[in-house]
Amino acid sequence: MTAATTGRTDEEPEEAPDERLARRSPARRLLNRPELGAVMGAVAVFVFFAFVADSFLQASSLATVLYASSTIGIMAVPVALLMIGGEFDLSTGVMVTSSALVSSMFSYQMTANVWVGVGVSLLVTLAIGLFNGVMLTRTGLPSFIITLGTFLMLTGLNLGLTNLVSGTVSTKSISDMEGFPSARKLFASHLTLFGVDFQVTILWWLLLMAVATWILLRTRAGNWIFAVGGGSHAARAVGVPVARTKIGLYLGVALAAWISGQHLLFNYDVVQSGEGVGNELIYIAAAVIGGCLLTGGYGSAVGAAVGALIFGMTSKGIVYAAWNPDWFKFFLGAMLLLATLLNAWIRKRAEAG
Repeated sequence: MTAATTGRTDEEPEEAPDERLARRSPARRLLNRPELGAVMGAVAVFVFFAFVADSFLQASSLATVLYASSTIGIMAVPVALLMIGGEFDLSTGVMVTSSALVSSMFSYQMTANVWVGVGVSLLVTLAIGLFNGVMLTRTGLPSFIITLGTFLMLTGLNLGLTNLVSGTVSTKSISDMEGFPSARKLFASHLTLFGVDFQVTILWWLLLMAVATWILLRTRAGNWIFAVGGGSHAARAVGVPVARTKIGLYLGVALAAWISGQHLLFNYDVVQSGEGVGNELIYIAAAVIGGCLLTGGYGSAVGAAVGALIFGMTSKGIVYAAWNPDWFKFFLGAMLLLATLLNAWIRKRAEAG
């Protein structure tokens, strides 16, 4: 066929195909998943403890592992979304305790149905999240500074108000109050499957992971989260509601803190006001192990859930292996570094391809 019939001269090169339309192999698509490193790490940890701890593979032991993972994962999932959006929240650990304290003390002091306390706690916890989001967007200060301030204020309030209202550093029992059994059924019940008891928090964990994944991958809000994390100024220039997106992310974290706080209350009945300090670092570490970048714009909810699973397997695996639990934090720190290096290597291989 001649150049005349094709409409091209010999000097005109053929147009290169649009690489966005190029079909990628399953292996290449897998390498592009943020949670790949976490999944590989989870498999390695599972196999390791399956060999070194004889009781690790028992059904009751796995149920305990899943419970420990769920208490971290409920918070790690929304924290991961916040990190994908380019922000941090150092108040999450004590916010969980604040949520439980408000529910307990309001119900006890007002002699009200505990569901009233649960509702008040939801409003208070969401107000804390709203405060963090509004302060961030209005002042322009780093989220590290703002949420560190919130962390310190909540730590003081938890201790001071509990001592002022209850006369001690712990709340009074509300197990005999109206509404307690139904609230406990929702937040702290057990489900029996194949003769093994599983905590309902496992369902909360999986539900939050599914909802967060749907938001990230199937909604316009998910595109906004990735865009904001990639660069706020560029996102704002193309019409992304940056302030509204970040406030929504902080409200999501607060909602998860409320769920965790209600479980803490209705599972143990009495809440210690000094609990929660330090847990915020565990939530962030689980998200990082799951593939979230500290710089934002990259990560997944599934990866954060798998990161929480690694934490649960390690914390309980050490116990089942009859090791000294003093080594727990060492193993967590080592896993955090190894997972971060593995995630970085996988990401470079994906980008190189």
